[in-house]
Amino acid sequence: MLAIKKARKMIQADPKANASHILAEFIIALENESPYQLRRLYDLNGENFKICLAILNEWRIDRYYAGKRKAVKVAMELQQEESQTQET
Repeated sequence: MLAIKKARKMIQADPKANASHILAEFIIALENESPYQLRRLYDLNGENFKICLAILNEWRIDRYYAGKRKAVKVAMELQQEESQTQET
């Protein structure tokens, strides 16, 4: 979550900067799972471009863990149902 935190701080520090708008659009597109024009990232300097790549990586990892949490929750619910059925 370091890149996402870095992006948040950049956006808050200078919300009128072009890079802030690009980062915000990128984050919103990821959150909404909506199309994003990757060409916009080319308007960023090298460091901010790297932050976007790191955000994408963190987002992917976070989605994996969110999926894992959901799977564990479902598995636990099933296990509870089975134990309740066995008790009756």
